[in-house]
Amino acid sequence: MWNPARLTFRSRKVPPVLSCFLAQKAADTVTLIPVRKDGLDAWLETAPAATAAWVRSVGFTAEPGATALLPSADGQLDRVLVGVGETLDLWSFAGLPTTLPAGAKGAGASYALDDSLTPEQATAAATGWALASYRFTRYRKATKDLPRLVLPAGADAAAVDSMARAVYLVRDLINTPAEDMGPADLAATAKELGAEFGAEVSVIVGDDLLAANYPTVHAVGRAADKKPHFIDLTWGDAANPLVCLVGKGVCFDSGGLDIKAAGGMLLMKKDMGGAAHVLGLARLVMAAKLPVRLRVLVPAVENAISGNAFRPMDIITTRKGLTVEIGNTDAEGRLILCDALAEADSAKPALILDFATLTGAARIALGTDLPALFANDDQLADDILAAAKETGDPLWRMPLWQGYAKQLDSKIADLNNAPGGGYGGAITAALYLERFVTKGTPWAHIDLMAWNASAKPGRPEGGEAMGLRAAFAMLSRRYPAQA
Repeated sequence: MWNPARLTFRSRKVPPVLSCFLAQKAADTVTLIPVRKDGLDAWLETAPAATAAWVRSVGFTAEPGATALLPSADGQLDRVLVGVGETLDLWSFAGLPTTLPAGAKGAGASYALDDSLTPEQATAAATGWALASYRFTRYRKATKDLPRLVLPAGADAAAVDSMARAVYLVRDLINTPAEDMGPADLAATAKELGAEFGAEVSVIVGDDLLAANYPTVHAVGRAADKKPHFIDLTWGDAANPLVCLVGKGVCFDSGGLDIKAAGGMLLMKKDMGGAAHVLGLARLVMAAKLPVRLRVLVPAVENAISGNAFRPMDIITTRKGLTVEIGNTDAEGRLILCDALAEADSAKPALILDFATLTGAARIALGTDLPALFANDDQLADDILAAAKETGDPLWRMPLWQGYAKQLDSKIADLNNAPGGGYGGAITAALYLERFVTKGTPWAHIDLMAWNASAKPGRPEGGEAMGLRAAFAMLSRRYPAQA
């Protein structure tokens, strides 16, 4: 179960996600012993005198994430004390794969948690270990082996596998440079997922977008050599509730004619992070066989500059029929999303959830680690936030403050895509998107960074899944899989 078929990205093989686990202990497997700070003295009292003296001598105080390596009588690594917090969660052991001794080259060390974990804790610990074992090796081989963990007793191997694969997929897509992750590559990934799970995938490309009435997607993407794509994946019984996922797929954002400064472009390969998230979430939903009719819409473009690039003060008629004046070509994400949201809304879904690396304003308000959640439905927002708290996958609700809606006004069109003034930018962007969702259709919008600016246990620097576990937990509660 923990050695599934390999995934492919442009024919490059990706190692099985759960190769970081062993099915059973080996003779030299080292036991990991979690110890809370307030329980260390009690543990030391029961330990042999020499062991207790060693732990004290190395200054181990059971701070969360700290370790003390305990040798055996013959000088081999025997056990490891691991400092943990009051509760054991996803990240309690996630710092270990990159800090514990990995063993001799080619052999590798193996570790096992003691038998004190509940099934829920065991599943969380294994998931954290798997996420911490991620490495992006498409362009450079790993320089060292990582240790492996014996899959803890009681852990749900299928759940660990599914979540790790989804997060790996999100990270890989975001980390891949735009030259190798353009609109066609996102479409290829969606087709691979469709083939794996029996979903239907259709793709509209280039000028065909005009004939299909996706004018804003075409306008934003038409200047690039890599043609814009509109990706549409559907899965599940049509009799089940329709859940629509929409992801911003700007594979690179130059800013268009309102060009970004060089520093502002450095992370723009991640501007398709919303698309990566909905593909990862779709993988989770399909693997769990949730009883929904799933539809995933990804407008995929590169916002480039050429003689036919869309211009400031142009007016575009959207799929919904609303006209939009272009206040800034660097506010392109909401333009491609509005056509996708209008299409999602037209099918009268049970809910719409979109992910987008949409605004710097959300990062200014909440920082890089905390995605902003907007919703037009309080129950949907409450359900997502409850799932976020339970899974330790944080989100923070921000208001769809209607007092700012007037900022979207244009003198010559129905809307302006980039209000002036510079204030409340995340809110006005969300209010813009709200105009393309029918009142009464539950809709939530997650404005996220999709990137770890620095490494944390289990979360290496680079592309990151944010809000993914929370969204899946919410969907799993609303639409529980049948036994």
